[in-house]
Amino acid sequence: MIRNVVLIELKPDADLAAVAEIQEGLRRMDCPGTVSYTLGDDLGLRDGNWSFGIVADFEDERAYRGYDQDAEHNRLRGLLATQSERVARVQFQLPAS
Repeated sequence: MIRNVVLIELKPDADLAAVAEIQEGLRRMDCPGTVSYTLGDDLGLRDGNWSFGIVADFEDERAYRGYDQDAEHNRLRGLLATQSERVARVQFQLPAS
């Protein structure tokens, strides 16, 4: 299983209504091989945190690559890029249970 973790730091002048629409679009995605998909805004429990994060698990590398290349995902990612100061990503293999 592949885990994809994304952290987004929004620009200070980001349009929060537009970001909320993008987030909802991401939540609605249903790419084949997606095992779980969680998106949440930072709770502000520590200074210096990023604005929100996404944790998504995929059956395998092929499922992750399908998600990464999905047209709707890339459309939403492009919209989010205009609102983002920084984006950090990592993908890693989860150990077999």
